[in-house]
Amino acid sequence: MPLNPAIDDWRDRVVWIVGASSGIGRATAHELHARGAVVVVSARNLDALGEFVAAHPGSHAMALDVSDATALAAASRRVLALRGRIDLAMYCAGHYRAMRVADFNLADALRHMQINYGGALHLLDAVLPILTAQGHGHISLVSSVAGYRGLPNSMAYGPSKAALQHLAETLYLDLSRAGIGVSVVNPGFVATPLTAANEFNMPALLTPEQAAQHILRGWGKGRFEIHFPKRFTLWLKLMRLLPHGLYFAAVRRATGT
Repeated sequence: MPLNPAIDDWRDRVVWIVGASSGIGRATAHELHARGAVVVVSARNLDALGEFVAAHPGSHAMALDVSDATALAAASRRVLALRGRIDLAMYCAGHYRAMRVADFNLADALRHMQINYGGALHLLDAVLPILTAQGHGHISLVSSVAGYRGLPNSMAYGPSKAALQHLAETLYLDLSRAGIGVSVVNPGFVATPLTAANEFNMPALLTPEQAAQHILRGWGKGRFEIHFPKRFTLWLKLMRLLPHGLYFAAVRRATGT
């Protein structure tokens, strides 16, 4: 049973993707443009945004830093001015560095929360009044399977993504009856600039283009949680059911930690 209004026709829909300079955000913006959406891309990298707009006629770029709530609010007003509405806002900005106790860095741990979670709150502050006034629309937060349970190397990244999952569930409870869709995207490993620094094997690695296809398929089926690839994520979802002792032992066996 779909938990959200399904979106399978993107023609003339206004979609704002925050975190679209590379990786999943850019690939999703490309696919939406190909399906007829009015795509607005935002990120800090103005050159990357300019390249996207040049390659995708009719799209729009609005450079911003997600840590700046004022900039996000101003951008939301500009997006609204394009067609008088926002049909979907996607938060895809992210920061990632592998971290364990031995190399704990407070400043970088806080940076993860500022970008991965705090930036999403800034986007919500900007778009929630617009969507509630419209009485329709969709908010999609890109989290990660790293937020399911504690994992090695994920001391900073995992908690920030777990916070997004909790946030999405709470948003859904408040917004679904108002006709506003909410989804949380939990990818496995995707080949992006963020994961390029990983020095370990990444099982079931996908391209950003494959990830974008999974996301649009999930929106088209009205899903709340969009997780992929299933051959990897279903195992992790099953491991969430294990008691702590069994879970810790399984992770240590699987990762050699």
